[in-house]
Amino acid sequence: MLDYLFETSWEVCNRVGGIYAVLSTKAKTLQRQYKDRVIFIGPDLWTGGDESPFFVAAKTPLDAWQQNEGLPLGVKVRLGRWNVPGKPIAILVDYRSVYAVKDALYAQMWEHYGVDSLHGYGDYDESCMFACGAALVIESIVGYMGGNAGRVVAHFDEWTTGMGLLHVKNHLPHVATVFTTHATSIGRSICGNGKPLYDYMAGYDGDQMAMELNMQSKHSLEKAAAHAADVFTTVSEVTARECEQLLGRRPVVTPNAFERGFVPKGKAYALARDKARSRLLALAKAMTGVTYDDDTMLVATSGRCEFRNKGIDAYLDALNVLRTALKEGHASRRVVAFVLVPSWTVGPRADVAANMANDSSVGVPCPQATHVMHEGFEDAVIRKMRDLNFGNVAGDLLHVFYVPCYLNGADGIIDMTYYDVLCGLDLTVFPSYYEPWGYTPLESIAFGVPTITTDLAGFGQWVLDTFGTERASSGVHVLHRDDSNYHETVHALAQSMAAFYGHDANRVAALVRRARATAAQADWQHFMHYYDVAYEVALNAVAGRMN
Repeated sequence: MLDYLFETSWEVCNRVGGIYAVLSTKAKTLQRQYKDRVIFIGPDLWTGGDESPFFVAAKTPLDAWQQNEGLPLGVKVRLGRWNVPGKPIAILVDYRSVYAVKDALYAQMWEHYGVDSLHGYGDYDESCMFACGAALVIESIVGYMGGNAGRVVAHFDEWTTGMGLLHVKNHLPHVATVFTTHATSIGRSICGNGKPLYDYMAGYDGDQMAMELNMQSKHSLEKAAAHAADVFTTVSEVTARECEQLLGRRPVVTPNAFERGFVPKGKAYALARDKARSRLLALAKAMTGVTYDDDTMLVATSGRCEFRNKGIDAYLDALNVLRTALKEGHASRRVVAFVLVPSWTVGPRADVAANMANDSSVGVPCPQATHVMHEGFEDAVIRKMRDLNFGNVAGDLLHVFYVPCYLNGADGIIDMTYYDVLCGLDLTVFPSYYEPWGYTPLESIAFGVPTITTDLAGFGQWVLDTFGTERASSGVHVLHRDDSNYHETVHALAQSMAAFYGHDANRVAALVRRARATAAQADWQHFMHYYDVAYEVALNAVAGRMN
């Protein structure tokens, strides 16, 4: 048993990706185990007046530390609670002052760990300054506790916090370090650049690919953190093989789980589902002017804006195949499909918002995207919808709508959170090509929505290992996908959606029950033991180092 756990991530109280879901749902179980001895550390990005909707200023057992300890380099913090189930202690770090010593920090990291920061660009500097600021906070708290700190683990998530781990390793040898990569920077980049990852995995050299893809700094930092950590972990066997090949160290697998406390129950869920469906059907009507029946099948994909990696291309191609099948089969029930993927938007479309407010039956021109976009004609989703002639005309039974914004409850069109929207869907689709775990399908089944994913997703592989291939046994249909079967994947996906479309109410209800049962087996109460083992191994490494 450890005495204190510090977990640092760019996504603590900052909902920008899947790691937020991992940590925010893990928090309740960690609080149950350690009760205010787990401390989450994230970036303070709300210093301009706007407040994080996920952070609540509150009294904590660390108040005395904050009042008595000045942080070096002018680093400032806010202390409170993360407003998620469990409400753990959260520290938001204002790291802007660290920039003053950036060059000196980078020099130290080169000298001690060979981290190449010369080629850093984009979010590299900001991530590293935050990570170093977070490490200074950990160092200060541990120093303040002195001999009372006991067995301490500092857990860092993703390359964005790697420099913090290296600082702790260098300055606090009595603190155990754990580094988790949720996806290697090089693996993601290989896939994002259209290169085959899986067929050629054994031939890839991580350092060589980093040079080819201009990823030297992120890769060298990630690799250094992976090797320096007392325990290196990742989220699935799929990604463990990738890490071993590209980073040169075999990680421990600590699969992700979900906290079902986020899901409304009983009447509350029924009300949430009705509200979400009404809102989504109203949006479709505002776009096209068509009135959609209550039995319209609502399907969606969501996640990070990675067109190929997340399988958005396959999803749209499969919808095109399904559209043809519905027409040729003389079907009558409509299908409304959504792409819920944030992109570069100017803001909500005024005409769509007005139509929703007025319940208009006129529709809008170009009824595809709900928001005005910067360089929309260059957006991959818009281009694909145009190429497939998804005009959303009244004569088509299948309509597709692109919602290119974060569903935070204030997007100006839907004005509901993602989880609220998820309640209203009938089916979700995540035909991923690169997906180390796959939080979106797990979230989906936790909310009682059957889903389709692939065996290239860590979650999909877990489903196959646990339940086999039959959707009826798990509420999850796992498609086979590899480097060379894109077209087969598209047609298999279209057939899977068509099969779901044809199910009667009893069959759908059975799938919903199985989906919820599967999610129950992927609860944190079952998966936390993987981390418990990893933390104990890390603490044993410290014991050996300090003796």
